[in-house]
Amino acid sequence: MKSEKRAVVLLSGGLDSATVLAIARSEGFECYALSFDYGQRHRCELEAAGRVAAQLGAKSHNTTKIDLRSWGGSALTDDGIEVPDAEESRGIPITYVPARNLIFLSFATAWAEVLGARDIFIGVNSVDYSGYPDCRPKFIEAFRETARLGTRAVDEGWSYQINAPLQNLSKAEIIRRGVALGVDYSLTTSCYNPDASGRSCGRCASCALRSAGFVAAGVPDPTRYVPGK
Repeated sequence: MKSEKRAVVLLSGGLDSATVLAIARSEGFECYALSFDYGQRHRCELEAAGRVAAQLGAKSHNTTKIDLRSWGGSALTDDGIEVPDAEESRGIPITYVPARNLIFLSFATAWAEVLGARDIFIGVNSVDYSGYPDCRPKFIEAFRETARLGTRAVDEGWSYQINAPLQNLSKAEIIRRGVALGVDYSLTTSCYNPDASGRSCGRCASCALRSAGFVAAGVPDPTRYVPGK
């Protein structure tokens, strides 16, 4: 049976998705967290996702394995492409993984259909972000209709709600919101190029956005960085 308060939450293990899980929980949703082992070079984020799901009381946490490394096309899925420093990125950066959020949302929609959930939460942002096209409002709006047309919803007269509560927030605003909701950001990782022990590089675009966000929020940064950051 469908539950109006059941939701699938995409959980990467990063700062944004942890905040979204906390928001969904605060709104009374029973949360089913969904992470992906897709061949990313920063696989330590999967351990972080597990920690976050436990800390924030997800009803279930599913880590699905898919192979985006088989065709690469991104510094996150191809070891032959270096992760650039933040200041080197121009336009759509090489850390963009082709169609990643389209793929992730499709999986989330399938699970939501099985669960009887009509809400999906995703931590996309189009203020302090890396310029990825699959993080922008038009994509989220379009996917909502795609999900309706491609599932039983189209015959049964209902729609999925694709919740993107961080869409128009700065990184500092996201951090303040998460702190107010009890998110332990020391459990999260955002780095595209961590070392073998999971310490953040402090140089990539994601590290730069995260670090600047904590400074702007006036919140101590709990991130473990490699020496010399």
